Formats: sequence, structure tokens, C-alpha cells
Amino acid sequence: MALEELIGSRLVFGMAGTSLTPEIVRHFRETRCRGLILYRINFQSPDQLRRLIAELENALGWSLLVCADHEGGRVIMFEDGVTLFPSNQALGQSGDAQLARRQGEQEGRELRRLGVDVNFAPVLDVLTDAYSPNIGIRAYGKDPDLVAKMGAARISAMQVEGLSACAKHFPGLGPATLDPHLQLPSIAFTWEELEKVHVVPFLRAMRTGVHAIMTSHPLYPNLDPTPNTPATFSRKIVHDYLRRKIGYKGVIFTDDLEMGALAGLCAPGEAAVKAAEAGHDMLIVCHDPAVQRQTYDALLEAYRSGRLSSQELEESVHRIDLLRAQRPQRFVEAPATAARAERERSEASALVREIADRAVTLLRPGPALAGGVSTCVIFPRLSDFSVKILIEKPLLDERAFLAGRLQSAGLSAQMTVVPVDPSESDVRTASEAAAAADQTLLFLFDAHLYAGERTLLEAVRRSARRLAVVLLRDVYDAQYLPENTLCLTSYGFRVCDLDAVLRKLFTPAILLKT
Repeated sequence: MALEELIGSRLVFGMAGTSLTPEIVRHFRETRCRGLILYRINFQSPDQLRRLIAELENALGWSLLVCADHEGGRVIMFEDGVTLFPSNQALGQSGDAQLARRQGEQEGRELRRLGVDVNFAPVLDVLTDAYSPNIGIRAYGKDPDLVAKMGAARISAMQVEGLSACAKHFPGLGPATLDPHLQLPSIAFTWEELEKVHVVPFLRAMRTGVHAIMTSHPLYPNLDPTPNTPATFSRKIVHDYLRRKIGYKGVIFTDDLEMGALAGLCAPGEAAVKAAEAGHDMLIVCHDPAVQRQTYDALLEAYRSGRLSSQELEESVHRIDLLRAQRPQRFVEAPATAARAERERSEASALVREIADRAVTLLRPGPALAGGVSTCVIFPRLSDFSVKILIEKPLLDERAFLAGRLQSAGLSAQMTVVPVDPSESDVRTASEAAAAADQTLLFLFDAHLYAGERTLLEAVRRSARRLAVVLLRDVYDAQYLPENTLCLTSYGFRVCDLDAVLRKLFTPAILLKT
């Protein structure tokens, strides 16, 4: 295989749009790229996505390693053709590895039907007491043994169904107080802390036979004190520790090399070379064709000049070829009959409901909401996020969604939908609505991050005669609530999370739990 083709085997590029263009084909052909990462911008329907993959492979004349970042919970790439599962933290609340196994089976079947080879999941980061803006509900929890157990069950089930799992983010992103998508975090844990806590889930994943592991971009000054050397660039962390000391034999992926954490350290092409030097096999560049081309050109020059080892290049490509060989066909067939398909959908829906119901957590006890009295419901305009993340179709009209759900619970309510991080005018409108009602149900979205949400909470708390609060993402907002204010969370804002918390909210027995 020519040098250009060996380099192309190591690249994973994203692309724009839902249909193939001559420019896309030419770009993949010129860079010999053999990896594709799919995003929301590539998806309209399952049939369209399958057609897009098939047309690109046919145009190129070679097969692609098709990847997706489809974790469940907050990070979901496709809405149709797949089951939308709650967050890892929701699942972690159950402590039940059989639920994780059943999730892995279902997502394995569904993603293989779409043509996906590798899912960049599960997240095996272990949370700490520090606020984690990037991980949060994406993690199973703070207990490394729980994270290891849940992750291993999901990994083994995915891979039995033909979908390669990719455990992330080695050596552990849980304590990061900055988001690597935007900034460069520094994580201070030591080698001792790494081996006692953060590497535990990855070792369990390795024993389970996980096909791939992904690193991320923080600095770990106690693991590698070399200046300006995040894990992505650290040969000490990737090659010497992950590959050699603990003996990982599968494929090692970078995280997206376009992230803000790396932007201030070096040019994108140099970042790719440094990541290859560190010991990564596959290099991900998700969005910008110009940056993707710079990556290819820089790698080509580095191998031609001898800066990068040709022997290590061949070893990486061999590992990648073994990963590709896990799947003899592009698309797995759908259930053979309509009855089987319906039974599978029903079982998946029941699984989602069980996970979501078991996740609902009472953070503060307080008086329950009553039926037959005037009720104000205040909800964030989640549809504003739809340009950045997947918001399910029912939640694009928050008012109609909530009215339907509350009506089915026998509650007629006055809806007030406000932006996330509401203005003073929005806060005043919500506060007046709460004052006019006998009771108020406030859905809160990260008051510890958004000043407007904190102001909203304070204003509604003062004006409401009786208040119940539902936290829609992380649990940190519970610190702002006074005693005797009913507060629940289901660790997410998906439809399944909202349905679960509403079911529990109108169950009086909840007040007996702590």
C-alpha cells in the first residue's frame, strides 16, 4: 500500500450536508480518507443516511470506517431509526448492569442497520465533586467500579451485535472544570489517583475486549509535565502507558483535533503530527475541509521527512484493518417481519421507560402538587438549542408538549415558556404568572451556569405560593433551593426523562423518600 493510502487509512473526516457532491468525493479521494464521522447535519432519515454512505463508498471505490458519536442522553445524532436512551447518569442511578447490556444490544442492532461501524461510546469518565461542564450527565457516576460495570456490560453487548465500541475519554475527563471543545483544561490527578480511580473503567473495558479507546485534550501535568502537552500530544500517556504499560492492543482514536483546547497550542496540521507521534492510530477532524487537507498534507510531509515512524504507521494500519474486519457487510438487515419490528420497538420503549423511571431522584422533599387547583408551569425554551443539538420533535413546541402531558395527569395549567437564561422581562412575566396561581412547577436548566436562570428561580421562589422544581440536567442547582421545596431530577431533558419525572411528580409516595 502506498504511503498516501496508509495515511488516508488513519483519517476520520466529517462532511457537510445530507447528499453527496462532486467536491466531497474529490476531497475524500485526494486525501485517501477512509474514515467518516456522521453528525446531525448528515441525517434526514434512515433511508437517506444509508443512501449517502453507499453512494460515497461507491464513488470512492473503497469502504469507509463509519463512525458516530451517539451516546444517548445529551449526545444523540439521529432521531429516527434509533431508540433515544436516557443519559448515562440516569442509567447509573439504577446500578443495574443488565439495563446497560440491553441498551447496548439495542443500539448495536440499530446503528448497524444505519451502516455505522464504530460508536464513540460509552463515556467511562469518573465524576468527582468538581463541577464538570463537559461530562456531567454523560458519565455513569462517581464510583469507578459502577462506571466500569455499566460500561463493560454495554460494550460487550454492542460488540456482540457487530458494532464496535469506543471507550472514552482516556485517561479520564471527569474532573475537568473546562470544556475541551472550547478551552484547554488542566487536570491535576496523579499516577496513583489515575490507577486507583480513573483508569479502573478502562481496564475493565480492555478485559471486555473493547475494540477502540478515545483520548481527549486536557493537560495532565502530574502525568506528563512537558509544557503545552495535553494527553493528545503525550507519548508518555498514550504510547508508553496505554499501549505499553497496561497493554492495550486495539485502536486508539484522538478526539476531534479541531477543538478549542488545541487551537492555541499549534496549527491543525502540527496537531495531527503530534497526535500521531503520541501513539494514536486514528485522527479525527470533524468539520472543516481546509483543516482536513492540512492534516493530510502535514502527515505526508512528516512521514516523508522521517519525523514520523513508518514502522509505527504500518502497525497502526494493521490494527485499523483488524477493526474494519469485524464487519463483513455494510448494513445489517432490519427485522424480517412487521410483527418482529413492532415487538422490538415495544421492548425498546419499555426498556427506556424502566431506565428513566428508575433514574428519577428526589433531591429535596416538600409538599406535593395538588390536583384541581390553578397551576403555573414554567419551562425553558429548549427549541432554541435545536441549531446546536438534537431536540426531539415533540419538544420543538414546548407548550403543546407540556399541555398534553399534564392534561393526561389530570392537571390543567397555565404555561409560561421562557428562554434559557431569561431576560428581566421574561423573569417578570414568569414571576407574575406564579403569583397568580395556587401552585407552580418550575423546570430549571442550569442556574449555576446561567445568571438569568438563577434570577428566575429566586423571583419565582418569592412569588409562588407552593413550588416544585425539576432540574433538567445537572444536579448542582439543588444548592439554591430552600428546605421544604420539592425538587426532583431525572438527569436529562429528553422526552423520556420528562415523562418519567412527571409520572413520579404526581405520586404522593415520593414525599416519603429521601
